[in-house]
Amino acid sequence: MTTKLETLPIQDKKSAGKPKNHRGPKRARESRGTLAFSRAARSKALMKHAILILAGGLMIYPLLWMVVSSLRANELIFREPGLWLNSLEMGNYTDGWSALTHPFGHYMLNSAVVVLGSILGNLISCSMAAYAFARLQFTGKKLFFGIMLLTIMLPFHVVIVPQYILFSQIGWVNTFWPLLVPKFLATDAFFVFLMVQFIRGIPKDLDEAARIDGAGHPRIFLRVILPLMVPALATTTIFTFIWTWNDFFGALIYLTDPDMFTVPVALRAFVDSQSATSWGSLFAMSIVSLLPVFLVFLFGQRFLIKGIATTGIK
Repeated sequence: MTTKLETLPIQDKKSAGKPKNHRGPKRARESRGTLAFSRAARSKALMKHAILILAGGLMIYPLLWMVVSSLRANELIFREPGLWLNSLEMGNYTDGWSALTHPFGHYMLNSAVVVLGSILGNLISCSMAAYAFARLQFTGKKLFFGIMLLTIMLPFHVVIVPQYILFSQIGWVNTFWPLLVPKFLATDAFFVFLMVQFIRGIPKDLDEAARIDGAGHPRIFLRVILPLMVPALATTTIFTFIWTWNDFFGALIYLTDPDMFTVPVALRAFVDSQSATSWGSLFAMSIVSLLPVFLVFLFGQRFLIKGIATTGIK
């Protein structure tokens, strides 16, 4: 009989004291490959960042040039296209503030009225329409939802003529009503679609729990759905503010009285086709008009990103 000791392999004396290192060359090749890959990835990342910085500089250059031009003398604005300033001309801001019929703050107040009314109208009407499309069941729901989506692709210039005729017959021209009333009728289909996708991501178990407690659709909407829609409502607020504040065409069509001008139309009044245009004052007031948009986007950016990121998650 053979014992267990006899079946064990006999180790060679020459190789007894030497450790086995069969994978040494392979590991060395892997480490060299990893190092080469990391260098290539680092070079690729540096090149990508350089391209992004260059593209960002090209996009921000017009804004920087406008800021610099607002601090230049009027006769030097188009002679020196660079960003270097030899002297500061702060008079462009003081002259531009009082260059029109009213101080420029009057036109900013008009824009603020239109913006606040538009935000309130979109928040109320679009959220209610979105709840109806997302939670209620009624005849022709899919048809009406498809028609609503089709209106997103309908240019504003197509409907401006019939709208102007309608508002003119009502007597609303030279008032803020043509700019405010459509917002309370859920005419911004983009925000309706945004909120519909958000509400569809809210579990229906919350609705059923509230319905068991005796809540109807108005209470479910106000107490359950609306508090959870804060990201979507914030996104709607920011976009409505930016789009309405920068709206030129609508205000130009409906507001012909200088007392009713909003900021974009007031800026257009600086350009005179019959005499010399004060470009320095125009650029200075353009910078002033950009400050509210910049501040709103700066402080609302996290809500904007959160609202867009969570929309459509189911």
